[in-house]
Amino acid sequence: MAVLDFKGRDYQPLDGFHIAIVKPTAFIGATTNGRGDEGGSNDPFTLFNVTGDVLAGVFGVCTTDLAGSGSVSVGITGNLTLFMAALAATAIDQNEVWMDATPAIGKTIDALTFYVVPNGIDIVEDITSDTITSGNIYYVCLWKPLSD
Repeated sequence: MAVLDFKGRDYQPLDGFHIAIVKPTAFIGATTNGRGDEGGSNDPFTLFNVTGDVLAGVFGVCTTDLAGSGSVSVGITGNLTLFMAALAATAIDQNEVWMDATPAIGKTIDALTFYVVPNGIDIVEDITSDTITSGNIYYVCLWKPLSD
């Protein structure tokens, strides 16, 4: 069982947690079916492929200011806001860590919430209400297996 990034990579454990990182291309929501195009073929966008049951926590790091009138959330199919509730794109700025309603430059890992992700449901990024036209966030998943 594993949580793998979109390139199929798993990372070495940290304090008993495995680490997976995904660095998707920039948001281009003004382009049909591009990342950030609400309702397009990449919405929701798969961040991490999950196999089996896992305990997981996810946070994002903004590398370029987000623009557009859309909102973004991170969750799983059936609960698209499990890890991070929908937040306006313009509320997430360069160098901020996003794991809750108040992204900030530098956050304590103690603020990270862990959830049980069952039955191999993938972890996804969802765009709501409109498009995100530019900017970028990469994501880190700390996870532990709960099943064989």
